[in-house]
Amino acid sequence: MMEQRRKFEAFKGLHAGPGAFVMPNPWDAGSARLLTHAGFAALATTSAGHAFAKGRRDSFAGLGRDEIFTYAAEAIADAEVAALMSQDRLDRRDMAEND
Repeated sequence: MMEQRRKFEAFKGLHAGPGAFVMPNPWDAGSARLLTHAGFAALATTSAGHAFAKGRRDSFAGLGRDEIFTYAAEAIADAEVAALMSQDRLDRRDMAEND
């Protein structure tokens, strides 16, 4: 839990810093590691990037809820930086079940 708290505080600090910051979207675990090592201070998941990398549409017809959570967990599992999961197609119940 302390690791999660450290990442949260670091992410919060990015918003308080001078100017804007860039938060790229890894489409899998490999791209997440590459972007982290490239020096980005935070990452955000992308259902579209993941879907397109698999040759599918970015929709519930193309990616199921469980697959979205699995992708997000795998993509950010080894990230040393803060990561934000896109929630545009998930509701509160989805987030509560997978907190």
